[in-house]
Amino acid sequence: MSTHDIFQTAFGLLGGLAVFIFGMNMMSECLQKAAGEKMKTILGVLTKNPVMGVLAGALVTAVLQSSSATTVMVIGFVSAGLMSLPQAISVILGANIGTTMTAQLMAFKISDYIWMIIFIGFAIFFLSKKEKVKSVGQTIFAFGLLFVGIETMSSVMKPLANSPVFVILMEKVSNIPILGLLLGTVMTVVVQSSSATIAVLQSFASQPGADGVSSVIGLAGAIPILLGDNIGTTITALLASVGQSKNAKRTAVAHSVFNITGSLIFIWIIPLFARFVQLISPKGNEIDVISRQIANAHFSFNLINTLIWLPLLPIMVKIVTFLVKGDEVQSQEESLKFIDSRVISQPVVALHLARQEVLAVFESLQGLMDQVKTCFVKNSTEILKEVDQKTKRMDAISQEIAQYMSALFASGGLTEEQSTEAAELLYVVNDIDKICDRCIDLSHISGEKIFNEYHFSEAAIEELEKCFIFVSDMLQKTSVSFTNTDKALALEVLEDADKLKNMERKCRKNHVKRIKKNSCKPEMTGVFVAALQDLERIGNSCINIAEEIVEQSREKSQERVTA
Repeated sequence: MSTHDIFQTAFGLLGGLAVFIFGMNMMSECLQKAAGEKMKTILGVLTKNPVMGVLAGALVTAVLQSSSATTVMVIGFVSAGLMSLPQAISVILGANIGTTMTAQLMAFKISDYIWMIIFIGFAIFFLSKKEKVKSVGQTIFAFGLLFVGIETMSSVMKPLANSPVFVILMEKVSNIPILGLLLGTVMTVVVQSSSATIAVLQSFASQPGADGVSSVIGLAGAIPILLGDNIGTTITALLASVGQSKNAKRTAVAHSVFNITGSLIFIWIIPLFARFVQLISPKGNEIDVISRQIANAHFSFNLINTLIWLPLLPIMVKIVTFLVKGDEVQSQEESLKFIDSRVISQPVVALHLARQEVLAVFESLQGLMDQVKTCFVKNSTEILKEVDQKTKRMDAISQEIAQYMSALFASGGLTEEQSTEAAELLYVVNDIDKICDRCIDLSHISGEKIFNEYHFSEAAIEELEKCFIFVSDMLQKTSVSFTNTDKALALEVLEDADKLKNMERKCRKNHVKRIKKNSCKPEMTGVFVAALQDLERIGNSCINIAEEIVEQSREKSQERVTA
């Protein structure tokens, strides 16, 4: 081959691979948009038992078209404490089965229909007004691009099949399986997608050898590279687990253990495994059927490996616990417990984690309000320091959530429905941030009260305590209504608005009366009024959140009626 031919082949291969990966990523993103909230149902299945975990992992990966994406998602859940280690491992087992779907699709011979598929996808996307239908069109368009990439790679690989140097190299790979294993591993580590490298393998294996009917590499030569592809895809998971919890690291290691042990077993039985794959695959000339054979080998390897490891799940847990030693460290209060920037590309999961983070903040606010009340009423300097630190931490957390939501918007992968949900969460986070600010103010007011040794009358303290309790109750109802999207409870919060105003007005009047009777000093007025104002503002933030919940419930009811 001349230098020109070498460059043409290399760039043709890289260009075809680029089109394939672009199409695969587009298809993954559009499938997520089209699937929408059904992904949440799948997430609910994860908690039932290992078998359902495997099925859910396979289904999610078939939708995402990437076992790496599913693994990264699961690592995020484990790190957030939403999924146990055995549950996560069962999902990983299923993910390895789900990722074989791409290879099965690539094995179809639809060369004559590629441009028709691309045109149909484009027409649906271009002509449709509905977002979900547009996503379906983009998915069909991206599906066509996958085959454009495959055809491009296949066409530029044809000269390689006749290159003596390359034929000798392939013979070595075929005769020394460990070389094929290493080649597949390196290819997948570089490309970061086992689906892409297996597609390259299918394209290359479909090239005829010297006799014109046999594959240039053969099934027995392709299987070691296939096994290496499965090992290489675990690197993404290991990288995603860096800086995560112990169980998150164990989940990533479980993915590696699964693929490495399976590959080391199968590499010793390649001839037997090849005969089994040929038995379950279509018959015909090798170059015509080898693409399907590779797809079936990919599926069989992962299915058999899963069936081996599923009953041995407790042993897998012990292995990864041994490899990643140490007890799980509980998340510190100042750190985010759920959200993970690694899953921003998966909006359904990202929104799910963001909602969990907001719920955690709500829970912390309950305890914070009790501490602020105790600090103000009891003049506790010890609690004052703790409250001051806690309010600042929570304020920082709410700002981090807001930044996370902004990044989610900026990703551009949200559907209209998801954008609405993200906006609602952002509004809620904004009001939570305001509540944190008011708690900071109340802690400063408490400090001023303690420093100046202001001693309110028992009647004044009793009135302020009632206001604290009333606002805390509003916050509690707001939290529960947000958690359960409870419209009835949110309406109760709205009804509390007038009660809170009346309480605040009555407290002001009674304070003036106490000043006239000399039971409270005039200089205490600033502290007293400031505390009332902050409590009223906390109540107003609760009302804002309640209004958002009521509006959200109304919109969902209208959607059901329209549907």
